[in-house]
Amino acid sequence: MRIEPLGIEGAYEITPVRHADARGEFMEWFRADRLAEHVGDGAATWAQANLSTSRAGVVRGAHFTAVPPGQAKYVVCVRGAVLDVIVDVRLGSPTYGQWTGVRLDETERRAVYFGPGLAHAFGAITDDATVVYLCAQPFVPETERGLNPLDPRLAIAWPTERPVLSERDASAPTLAELEAQGQLPTYEQCLTATATSPTRRG
Repeated sequence: MRIEPLGIEGAYEITPVRHADARGEFMEWFRADRLAEHVGDGAATWAQANLSTSRAGVVRGAHFTAVPPGQAKYVVCVRGAVLDVIVDVRLGSPTYGQWTGVRLDETERRAVYFGPGLAHAFGAITDDATVVYLCAQPFVPETERGLNPLDPRLAIAWPTERPVLSERDASAPTLAELEAQGQLPTYEQCLTATATSPTRRG
């Protein structure tokens, strides 16, 4: 597999090697040792796995976890296609307020990994888009944070003219509001969380 950094520190795109024949296809969609070469030892330590399905036009997120504890995720689309988006919400980061997007689909089978302090969202391009992701920490409602995915400051190029959002995501604060409320982690906090998280301890 090929693991390449995206434009935001702590985020990577993973492209698997696919082996296909008349029977079907096989690939390694996750390799702890290969990921550890980029993000540190212990990349096999994951606490929770989630799956969601969405119809075309649905946007989920953007969500992130308070730091500490922070949250790393490994995301793949196993059916259909989505635009997967990562937003840097780390105060003091060189790319604070910037986003990057990767098309994840059932054809190329790419995945993305991102560490603490990065907000995650995706927009479904097809009906029945199915996303599976590994989480480094169990879900704890008290540490979950939301960022409005339609924040004009972010100007995310969603693959639909009329995004369908949950009530929670539609009413989530903007980046400026989160900053004013003191809800955003600092770049330094996230570097510490990355160095001490389960995905780095081994």
